[in-house]
Amino acid sequence: MDYKEIIFEKKERLARITINRPQRYNACNLQAVYELIDAFNQCWDNEIGVVVFTGAGEKAFCTGGDQTTRDIGGYEGELLLPLEVGWQRVTYLIRTLPKPVIARINGYAIGGGHVWHVNCDLSIAAEHAQLGQAGPRVGSFDPGFGTGDLMRSVGIKRAKEIWYLCRRYSAQQALEMGLVNAVVPYEKLDDEVDQWCQELLEKSPTALKMLKYAFLAETDGVAGVTQLGVGGLSLYYGTEEAVEGKNAFIEKRKPNFNQFRNK
Repeated sequence: MDYKEIIFEKKERLARITINRPQRYNACNLQAVYELIDAFNQCWDNEIGVVVFTGAGEKAFCTGGDQTTRDIGGYEGELLLPLEVGWQRVTYLIRTLPKPVIARINGYAIGGGHVWHVNCDLSIAAEHAQLGQAGPRVGSFDPGFGTGDLMRSVGIKRAKEIWYLCRRYSAQQALEMGLVNAVVPYEKLDDEVDQWCQELLEKSPTALKMLKYAFLAETDGVAGVTQLGVGGLSLYYGTEEAVEGKNAFIEKRKPNFNQFRNK
């Protein structure tokens, strides 16, 4: 895809997805969301071990949906998915991608941008960053992952405060309430993110995948259990036992699974 609203880079087992709309504080229109879906789908590539999600410039990570493109019934555009549907698709991909996703918070993380950083596995913020919700102030809300994951991160009372009052919180306040993992000066943000990436790349990719699915199994009901189960199924497909079942079917014979009982 020829990206117009984002930047997608892959290098040395790292993928970096950047919302490239600094003139709108990286607020997303339909095209940007469509491109994000495509980029996150590409991150299933086995050559990628960690994904960094951020915004262009030093003012904003993401400030949600571009309100200048919003009208009665939703957001303007002619793409396949309305923004509000596509937005949840990006959220789903962040949460179910079988590898860590780090939010590099380089400025404002407001509204839908705040939801996305909460849904990332880890969040690293620059000292000048500000975080918070905007839904009730602009006539919007997030009825799913943006509330549930926030509640599990900071507790129900604080989550309600963040959503109901639409206050802005400093990066340090976010750190103290468990909303981000680390806060550093802006000039050290990339070094800090890179250090976390390198530490993750040293770890077992299969263990990280199954851990991510295990967290989903605890929080997402049958959908989460399915992610964990299918992750286990993908490991089983790599065994001689599974191959024996496939070969027996093709060769029209009974499979010999007894040979694997003591292994």
